[in-house]
Amino acid sequence: MKITNVKIAHIGESPVIRISTDEGLYGLGQVEHYKPYLRPHMEYYKEMLIGEDPCLVELTMSRIRRFGGFKPWGSAVSAIEHALWDIAGKAAGLPVHRLLGGKVRDKVRVYNGARQFRFNGFEPEDFAEQMRQKMTCAEGFTIMKQWISFHSPMPRRMPDFFYGELSTTPELRHPNRGLLTERALKHIIECVIAMKEVLGDGIGLCLDCGPGWMVPDAIRFARALEPYNIMWLEDMITGDYMPYVLADLYAEVTRSTSTPTHTGEQIYLRQNYKDLIERKAVRVIGPDPCDVGGIAELKWIAEYADMHGILVAPHGVGNGALGLAALVQMAATLPQNYIAFEYPVAREAWWYDIITGLPNPIVKNGFIDVWDTPGMGVDIIPEAALPHMRKEDQDFFKD
Repeated sequence: MKITNVKIAHIGESPVIRISTDEGLYGLGQVEHYKPYLRPHMEYYKEMLIGEDPCLVELTMSRIRRFGGFKPWGSAVSAIEHALWDIAGKAAGLPVHRLLGGKVRDKVRVYNGARQFRFNGFEPEDFAEQMRQKMTCAEGFTIMKQWISFHSPMPRRMPDFFYGELSTTPELRHPNRGLLTERALKHIIECVIAMKEVLGDGIGLCLDCGPGWMVPDAIRFARALEPYNIMWLEDMITGDYMPYVLADLYAEVTRSTSTPTHTGEQIYLRQNYKDLIERKAVRVIGPDPCDVGGIAELKWIAEYADMHGILVAPHGVGNGALGLAALVQMAATLPQNYIAFEYPVAREAWWYDIITGLPNPIVKNGFIDVWDTPGMGVDIIPEAALPHMRKEDQDFFKD
């Protein structure tokens, strides 16, 4: 079998790729909707893929892997890898999880991720109300994640939030960084306590904190939260859309507290996890299968982390319906250091009308049942998708 074509289209706002073969099989991949630059990247990789055997996933990936980079520049490579596994599974008549070594669990735990509600303000009661609303979600999540501090509008909405210059380009992702004022630090802690009072000890709470914190504040904050059993503090020092890790700084924070630290959604490839894992710089890692280089890459990283006593909670908030399928296939195979992955929700509600293969309901009591259909197990209905596509992409489903 040989790859004959690689196409990309935007279905609604979501970039989707389709890899075709000379035997009529095809594979699909999807990345986060806020990565529209995928199209020129895919054209660059296309010439390296034509004529390759899609079922030799590792060999084919070795041709393109070195041309990616930290989030967001690893997304095209990752989407290609998903599509190759989709083809390989269809060719073998097996679900992708069987090709990755077989599932070790029949259902995978997820946390709320993209299930968010509108905030009326940023006082403790507003955060408490956010938890009350999230507890009403039909998915029945057993873990809730909430953005706060530099990973939120707080720096712009609260006066004297930190000792630094407020970014004049708020459209950039997480542009602010600096030492918190005492008032701001106390306020954030009060917001966390308010959320825990609502959730009690039956639902876990994790916090998406940054990046942007300075080491002294990170230590103070983590220590203050020790009585509340927070599941993790995410991306405090570096993280989302930052092309480096600073494992030594994370290690300083991690060793100073019993509150678990977390990072990793921006990291591309196993080699860039090496220091973070070997130094035990965080307690939890969160690679994204649509940024790290693919699902096999994430599985390798999770296994290496397990050998070092580090937990894994994969990122996935913007990966859409096809990305969800990749997350399920991969998470089913991970070792026992797996906690849960971040549940993505399709950008547009009609996505669930144009895709087949997902369970209904998708999430029950905080878990997704792992399906056993070949490949990733999901597909797009062409005639249903075409009305949501650009004129220049109308031949996307043709080989």
